[in-house]
Amino acid sequence: MLAYRHAFHAGNHADVLKHTVLALVLRYLNLKDKGWRYVDTHAGAGGYSLQGDYAQKRADYEHGIGPLWQAAADHAPLPEPLADLVALVRDFNDGSATLKQYPGSPAIAQALMRPQDQLRLFEIHPTDHKILASYLGDMPGVEVKMSDGFASLKSQLPPPTRRGVVLIDPSYEIKTDYVRALAALRESLERFPEAIVLVWLPQVQLIESTQLPQRLKAAADSGAKKGWLHARLTVAQADERGFGMMGSSMFVANPPHTLHASLAPVMPWLATALAQFDGARSALERSSSA
Repeated sequence: MLAYRHAFHAGNHADVLKHTVLALVLRYLNLKDKGWRYVDTHAGAGGYSLQGDYAQKRADYEHGIGPLWQAAADHAPLPEPLADLVALVRDFNDGSATLKQYPGSPAIAQALMRPQDQLRLFEIHPTDHKILASYLGDMPGVEVKMSDGFASLKSQLPPPTRRGVVLIDPSYEIKTDYVRALAALRESLERFPEAIVLVWLPQVQLIESTQLPQRLKAAADSGAKKGWLHARLTVAQADERGFGMMGSSMFVANPPHTLHASLAPVMPWLATALAQFDGARSALERSSSA
């Protein structure tokens, strides 16, 4: 687990989906003055160079934020949530016309937080934690801790304001992450049934990956006050050995009532714009109570 570095994949199609959903959720919460707490169980370094050796090794951003960035530069129409994501990324690049850096989830949340809001960021990788702490650790309302984010949920929920978002985003490089992600969703909803819980899932050819969405739905059906939403994006094919990430999805327990309508034009647009094979597709579903 400690060998994983998200810098290799920064700005890829999964980041685009994840951060679009995250920004939509936080902007929804910002419609009310009451503060919220954001808990990130696997916060990473907070931001990533797209010109460094890690990102250049795979250049995953060329099939992720890159096409969105170019579309915006060409003044092509983008669905509003994607235009908002590009604007957040541009701000992270200090308004530059050149895409050099990509913000992680903590940076997206920090860009949208207000003085009354809180960030609780957990990262166990020592190098990424050091970078994250130097970037955000001294900001008001932000706590950065080098500890297991799964195990730390019990100390963070429920927040005093009873408004909160949890992002569960492990690497899934070890199979126990699938079990722990499900357990974290359940624990979050047991401690705080109104919590908006976001779970990122990779789409790979493993039985654990195939089964997890249904297990998350069952957990949310029994524990969430406002149902669930599942947004799935498939953009690539596995290699000849069956390896590789074909896409990803975002599972949201207690989704804002506006989220489904906001994502409806986004998902097919992304499937077309980020397609790496002819069978690229998207799906958007929600429970009857969402």
